[in-house]
Order: sequence, then C-alpha cells, then structure tokens
Amino acid sequence: MQKNNFYFLFLFSLPFRVMPQVLSLQNVFDTITHNNPTIQMYESNIQSMKDNAQGARSWMTPQVGAGQFFTPYNAELWKRNGDITGLGSVMFSVEQMFPNKKKLDAEQSYMNSMSVAETERKEYIINDIIQEAKAYYYNWLVTKKKIALLKESEQNLHLIIHTFEIRYRNGTEKIGAYYKAMASLGEIKNTLIDAENTITNIRIRMNTLMDRNPEKLFDIDTIYELNDYSTLFIDKQMLSETKSDIKAIEKEKTTLFLKQESEKENLKPQFGIRYDHMIGFGGQPMQYTLMGMVRLPMVPWASKMTKASIKSLECKIQAIEYEKQSMLNEYINNLYRLKNNLAAKIKQISIYETQVIPALQNNYKTIQRAYAQNTEELFILYDAWQSLNQKELEYINLLEEALSLQVFIETIIQKK
Repeated sequence: MQKNNFYFLFLFSLPFRVMPQVLSLQNVFDTITHNNPTIQMYESNIQSMKDNAQGARSWMTPQVGAGQFFTPYNAELWKRNGDITGLGSVMFSVEQMFPNKKKLDAEQSYMNSMSVAETERKEYIINDIIQEAKAYYYNWLVTKKKIALLKESEQNLHLIIHTFEIRYRNGTEKIGAYYKAMASLGEIKNTLIDAENTITNIRIRMNTLMDRNPEKLFDIDTIYELNDYSTLFIDKQMLSETKSDIKAIEKEKTTLFLKQESEKENLKPQFGIRYDHMIGFGGQPMQYTLMGMVRLPMVPWASKMTKASIKSLECKIQAIEYEKQSMLNEYINNLYRLKNNLAAKIKQISIYETQVIPALQNNYKTIQRAYAQNTEELFILYDAWQSLNQKELEYINLLEEALSLQVFIETIIQKK
C-alpha cells in the first residue's frame, strides 16, 4: 500500500503539460462572428434602428389649452344683472392634426430601410475581419512550415559539422567550408527566433479579433486549400450581388429615395380638427366651437426648404451611384490582376514541387552518400545543402505569396 501511494505521489510530482487548443479556420471564424466587439456594435446599431422605426407611424401630439374667452377687464360685468347675463367665459380647447397616411407609410419605409443598409455594412465589416484573421492564420501556417524546414536544416548542418570534426581530427578534411557551415547554423538559429516571435505576435492579434485574452495559448491545424481562380467569371452584376459594401450603397440609395418620397409628402395639405368648450359667466349658457383646419405647406413662402431638401437628395442619389460604379470598376480591375498573379504563383509552386526541389533533394542525397564514402569534399556537400535549403525557403515564400493573393481575392468576392 505504501509503495502504491509512493507511486501515485511520484506521478503527480512529474511536470504536467497541457496541450494548447487547436483551432481550425472555421473555429476562428465562428468565434469572431459571435464575440468580436466591432460586430456586436453593428448588431446594436441595427437593433436601435429597428426599434426607432417602430415609432414611425406616430401622430402629431394633440394641443390642449384653457383660459378666459371674451372676458371684460371689469370683473363687475362678469356677474348677472337682473335679466342681463354676465360677460365672458372660461374656455377649454383641444386641437389634433391628422397625419397623411401616405406620409406615415413613406416615413416608415424610410426608417426601416436604414437598418437594412446597416445590416449590409455589418456583413462587409464581418468579411473584412474574417479575411484579416484568415491572412494571419495563413501567415502562422506558413511560418510553422518554415520552422519545420529550419529545424530539419539545423539537424542536417549539425550532422555535417559533426562528421567534419571527426574527419578533421583524422587529418582528412580541410577547414574552409566548416566556418561557412557554422555561420549558417547561427543564421538558422536567428531565423528561428524571428519565426517564433512572429507566431507569438500573430496569436496575440488573433486572440484580440476573437475578443479573448491576448496571451491565451492555442495552436492551428495545418490544413489549407490553395484555390485556382483563373477561370473565375467576373462582372459588375456578380459583384453587385455578392459584395456587401456594394449592396449597402444600393440600400443607401433606396433609403435616400424613400427619404425623398417622405419629403414630397410634406408638401401636401395636412388636415386637423379643433374643439373649444366655453363655460359662461353670470348665467351664460355653455357654448362650443368645432373647426376643421388645414395646413398649406405647398405655398411658395413655406415650401422653399422642403423643395431644396428634395433636390439635395436627388443629387446625393446620383453621387452614390457614381461612387458605386467607381468601386465596381476598381474591384474588377483588382480581381483580374490578382487572379492572374495567383495563377502564375500556382504554376511556380507546381514547378518547385515537381522539378526544382526533388532534383535538389536527389542531388543532396547523392553528394551526402559520396561524402560518407570519402569521395566528395565538405564544400561540395555544404553547397548542395545550401542550394536545397534556399529553394525550399523560396518555395515556402511562394506559398505565402499565393495564399496572400487568395485572401485578397476572397475578400473581394466575400468567400469565407
């Protein structure tokens, strides 16, 4: 029993290492969508606009008044004098203007359209944040590949240096290439430090986008997909249907048009009613007045501001349409340029994978065997390793550039 207790105590005394959580790209997207404060801000603004639109069909407030009506200053005349009734009365009045139904409809449509435009802006912001996270994710992924390559190169250099040291002690090797190998080993160690620091900074930024503790540890998987968009069909219609910022502009145009319609309704007559009730002094009978009223906002001296507002809104609608067309032209230009560059990078990556790197790997292995058999010098082996290492790093850089181009394209077409 004592031995078993000792065994368990020994196990618990061993260092316990918790493996960091591994997040896929979709995990990152989902967390950002639910937690990012910028996205939550847009959600609150949209809800605020929806709540505000619920009051769009409100009537104008009624006006209530009370006071004396046709009352002489001489208070003695208020009293009854024989058959002569007193003068003056107390009046209570209420006034209500009735809204134009078309005006209410136009105002409600205008206010509802504001939340629709804001919803499209929110989708645009979500896309931007997600694509930023995707760029960081791919940068992290490529950096991990670079670290793996650097560690493999470090092991190869250690082996080369160790073999050289044995031969040098036996007097069968020259010292020249040894110092180059040692210098390369130092460069690899420095590059590894930079790469690890890059991953740390990326993790901090991604945690911030997910609204988590910046120092929270997690890792990513190494699954990625390099898409060939060379056959992607692009036109203004496609972008108008997929780009949230373009759709937001179109919704904003609709909002301005509805605002314009609402302003036009302000030029139409508005009807109302007024009721006054009088309680007379000195035996006077109670009396009332009932009046229909109409406001005439279309008269020239009262309609100048409304007409100016209508004209201003028309100019804004035209300006937004020009802005939309300008953005579409820029997007199409960028997409054609980006997809051509990506297609070229994919071809280069394929050449590296099928020709350049396999040939240099075979060359390195051949020279490595020859060096082990004392038929080649260290300088030749080091040169073969250096050529292979350089091309493998170039391949990783090409992959990083291709993934970066892919993110730019998917930002424009809004593909998660």
